[in-house]
Amino acid sequence: MENKLIFYPIIAQILLTLAMYIKLTIVKNKALANAEVDLNRRALHVDAWPESVLKVSNNLQNQFESPILFYVLCFVLWALNGVDMLVMGISSAYVVLRVFHAGVHTGSNTVAIRKKVFMVSVLLLVALCVLSIKALAS
Repeated sequence: MENKLIFYPIIAQILLTLAMYIKLTIVKNKALANAEVDLNRRALHVDAWPESVLKVSNNLQNQFESPILFYVLCFVLWALNGVDMLVMGISSAYVVLRVFHAGVHTGSNTVAIRKKVFMVSVLLLVALCVLSIKALAS
């Protein structure tokens, strides 16, 4: 398997993050147009924005938390020539779960569902970490 294929899930995760920036711009503009924002407090106080904006803003912040570990692990596996079908499956599943998590977070925001999806995605990161250690040892 070509090692460089690991960059497809990486790019997909980056596209998700960029999509959240776009979505944030859209929901902020809508909130401003509907006069749902405390204009005097908006620069420094998140509670100046309506819930629709906070959900997207919080999700965008999440895109810079556990996905950072994902990026690092993918680069480690790439550098160690450790990319195989299992790694591709796990990394692709991770991104799919992140997309699903973003949909729940910015939609219904059902915490029980979000938590389960998050926990499974973290377990996938653990698996990538184990595979990175295995690649390093070989």
